[in-house]
Amino acid sequence: MAAAAFAAALGGCGGSAPLFTGDGRVTTQVQCPSAGPWDTCMQNARGICQGDFDIVKQSSSGDTRTLLFACRAK
Repeated sequence: MAAAAFAAALGGCGGSAPLFTGDGRVTTQVQCPSAGPWDTCMQNARGICQGDFDIVKQSSSGDTRTLLFACRAK
């Protein structure tokens, strides 16, 4: 339940409507420092999804990495 609340809080950080995948899943975005490995973002996504996820987009800008993902159905 805490992960769902955390995911909802992350989704509310932007000023735009949530994005969806082609199959209707809601996407979530996490950011992590670019100084560390991409695995940091991946672990955050895995925790939010409580399991597997699909990467929609990865990007880096300055000292921040951004991962946009959608949780896989359980």
